[in-house]
Amino acid sequence: MLEREAQELQVKSAALQSNHEGVLVDFIHAAQDQHQGILINAGAYTHTSVAIRDAIAAVNLPTVEVHLSNIYRREAFRHHSYIAEVAIGQISGFGAESYRLGLHALVDYLKQS
Repeated sequence: MLEREAQELQVKSAALQSNHEGVLVDFIHAAQDQHQGILINAGAYTHTSVAIRDAIAAVNLPTVEVHLSNIYRREAFRHHSYIAEVAIGQISGFGAESYRLGLHALVDYLKQS
């Protein structure tokens, strides 16, 4: 769905899913030379990973954080996001639609920059 949406917006996208923090950090670092922005759902790493937060800060690419669920309606420990402080925005609670909304937000941001 996201690839189709990217095509309609006339932008290129690359996707990665991994349960390994280091793989995600490496992909973020590689994005610096290949992409103009990052759309990320870091799952539970959102609330625990300083490494992912630091990687996003280091590449200095506009980043939109997305979540399927509304993290603020969940357990208290999920209310803190390390990524939020280095992201241009956050979208949560709309299921898979969060990805589409996040992509649109990122593309709109890049067009305005």
